[in-house]
Amino acid sequence: MKKQAHLQILKEIAELLNEETELLPMVEGVLKKLLKATGFTTGWVFLLQENGGHYLAAAENLPPALSMNQCQSLKKGNCWCVDRLKDNRLKKATNIIECRRIEKVLKKNSGEANGIIYHATIPLQSGNELFGLLNVAAPFKEKFTDDELAFLESIALQIGSAIKRIRLTKREQEIALVEERNRLARDLHDAVNQLLFSLTLTARGGYEMSPDPIVKKTFNSIQEMAQDALTEMRALIWQLRPHGLEKGLIEAIKGYGEMLGLRVHVSLQGVISLPSLVEETLWRISQEALNNCKKHAGVSEIFLELQVFKHQVAFTIRDHGIGFFYDDSKKLPTVGVESMKERTEAMNGTFMLKSKPKEGTVIHVILPY
Repeated sequence: MKKQAHLQILKEIAELLNEETELLPMVEGVLKKLLKATGFTTGWVFLLQENGGHYLAAAENLPPALSMNQCQSLKKGNCWCVDRLKDNRLKKATNIIECRRIEKVLKKNSGEANGIIYHATIPLQSGNELFGLLNVAAPFKEKFTDDELAFLESIALQIGSAIKRIRLTKREQEIALVEERNRLARDLHDAVNQLLFSLTLTARGGYEMSPDPIVKKTFNSIQEMAQDALTEMRALIWQLRPHGLEKGLIEAIKGYGEMLGLRVHVSLQGVISLPSLVEETLWRISQEALNNCKKHAGVSEIFLELQVFKHQVAFTIRDHGIGFFYDDSKKLPTVGVESMKERTEAMNGTFMLKSKPKEGTVIHVILPY
């Protein structure tokens, strides 16, 4: 490829990177544009995770040997390039003479490689920060020239800078969201919460002072409704600003349950060290589950099981309440349950609900991290 062609491709990729605000669509888009504008036919991208793992973020025009079974040969295990990246030995674009993943599937006769035997691997980085790998290949291409590797490095640096920008933007948005939640929680506590508390006291005073039984009954009803509204308001404030989450997920859930008048029994397996987004998701799911138990289950005890594994967390909440008829082929029964399912799927997790009359309800969530 000529220098002018290189510059044009870099310009087009830079424009795409500047426009995109979501990580995975950005990676997928730039990979497609790169392959379309060059002589390379196949590519895939690994991104590093906070816990030291990695995942397949994008893949384009893979041969059957690599694409079969939903790209399991790329999604499972490590290889030379990933190992070198993680131990900080992969510093620049490199020719991979032997690809462990390709060799492995070919030995098992797992489909055709379509001439893809070797590939180039390029670290995605910005300064000293490593974000992942870009791998590209072409049929029967055994070696990438120095010019090609330098060109791929230029693209990889652009991708790395874009990844850093997107992640910083997301982090700023999360901070802004937390600050807004805290502000709303303060406003609700200082204004509405105090008014409801005053209404409760006023209704109680009216009940005590009135000699008329009908008036006393009216004041008693007002007091009960105000107390229910006060409980709902306190629960809403907890949802906006969960006191205790800074002490850990389990303590926050137990504290929220106590506020609702529920006793939470906890069974824990593994060490809790979860990414903040995973912890936040489990916390929000717990709130919905405890709210539903308080309103519908007719029991005061709830049982929580948390199992933390190397790359995923299993989270189960159950009660032995009245339960209900549930058919998983039909629409979920409440907005709260639908919200739990949506939160789980947004994290690429699995959501399951089981319930029968007089047998209670079980919510089981599995989240990768």
